[in-house]
Amino acid sequence: MSQSAKLHSPTLESVIMVEKTIQKNSQECGKYQLWKKLPKKMMYQTYQIILDYLEGSGKVMIDDEGCIIWTYDPEGIKKLISKGLKLR
Repeated sequence: MSQSAKLHSPTLESVIMVEKTIQKNSQECGKYQLWKKLPKKMMYQTYQIILDYLEGSGKVMIDDEGCIIWTYDPEGIKKLISKGLKLR
């Protein structure tokens, strides 16, 4: 496989940066607008890989209008468990 054919893997720092940006702007904008709000420049392809990962892991959802919504809520889950939620 040639160097140009390899997919670029995002760094942990990049993933965290995108997560924080989504958390601040949840339900406000779509993919492109959110990409423009990132504090540091990033290749759009790398950004797409991160969004695919976040969506696949259940941390974000994208509505029918393309708006990105942050869904990960560990504190909310802890509250549900403390109120008696039973998990497998």
